[in-house]
Amino acid sequence: MKRKTRVALITSGGDCQGLNAAIRGVGKALFEQVDNIEIFGMYDGYRGLIERDYKFMEPKDFSGIITSGGTILGTSRQHYIPGKDIVDENGQSLIPDMLDTYNRLGLDCLIVMGGNGTQKSAKLLADAGMNVITLPKTIDNDIWGTDTTFGFQSAVDIATNVIDYIHSTASSHSRIFVVELMGRDAGWLTLSAGIASGADVVLIPEIPYDVDKVAELIEARKKTGRTFSIVACAEGAVSVHDAKLDEEASRRKKENSLYPTVSYAIAAELEALTGQEARVAVPGHYQRGGPPCPYDRVLATRFGAAAAQLVIQKQYNRMVAIQAEEIVSIPLDEAASRTKFLPIDHPLIRVAREIGICFGD
Repeated sequence: MKRKTRVALITSGGDCQGLNAAIRGVGKALFEQVDNIEIFGMYDGYRGLIERDYKFMEPKDFSGIITSGGTILGTSRQHYIPGKDIVDENGQSLIPDMLDTYNRLGLDCLIVMGGNGTQKSAKLLADAGMNVITLPKTIDNDIWGTDTTFGFQSAVDIATNVIDYIHSTASSHSRIFVVELMGRDAGWLTLSAGIASGADVVLIPEIPYDVDKVAELIEARKKTGRTFSIVACAEGAVSVHDAKLDEEASRRKKENSLYPTVSYAIAAELEALTGQEARVAVPGHYQRGGPPCPYDRVLATRFGAAAAQLVIQKQYNRMVAIQAEEIVSIPLDEAASRTKFLPIDHPLIRVAREIGICFGD
């Protein structure tokens, strides 16, 4: 009798739109093409692998979930020591427990869906002897080796919609509005939403801003009769002054700040510099909630089907990616090796500058 192929599905880290579509893509492709397939769904990310908490999945589990946000398997975060280990609250390694579950279930492969940190932690599992295939998901679009990630376009749609709605109230009250969008390390989301929504200023981590330059643009707008301004600000935006601080000095400054986030500090500074009322809007987790947009449903399905092919071909320790509209796979150690920051000479930045968007530089 032919040996069963056994895989486990894991959704790790922060959730985003398209996870269920990717789960569905993997499951449907495997059940369609592989005889004697067994699929285990690990609950709450790596926790399920650590504690042997899982669901034996049947074909019906993959039906009717493509439109659902979040993840039917749940997710969680584990403490990750970069390049070294995954540990519990006491600093004890959790990898032996994960390897034990992997061996006890006789798994052929872990299919792990996650963001930048997940790619790095998944490589540690591969280094420990587990076969791993990963799928790139994050609204930040900052995973190396793929042109885009699922979840990103859905978040762009939501962030754009938020700024669209802010326009009318900003105009009615002649206010400056600083809209803080997700993106701690990379500005892909803020840039795309800023262009799509007609923001006047886009502040991203890759281009340190001078608040005086932003104030100058706002004053220039007022002189031409444009009484309101919209600032799309990434949560990781940094001023030219703070960009010069070392890590410890930066941490101390944040701890002693009067403001909860950078957007509130920017709004206060702009109000003082321009004399114009400034407000802050923070859509927060709305950006990664709700159903995936059609683009992400298709992309996640393509990624899921490609992961199934890698299982069939026994091509492990790779990440599924999209490059120049083609679905490919790259070595996991390559995907985990670096972060995909937004290049400051990227065509979208050039376009933004050409239409007058200010980056505060």
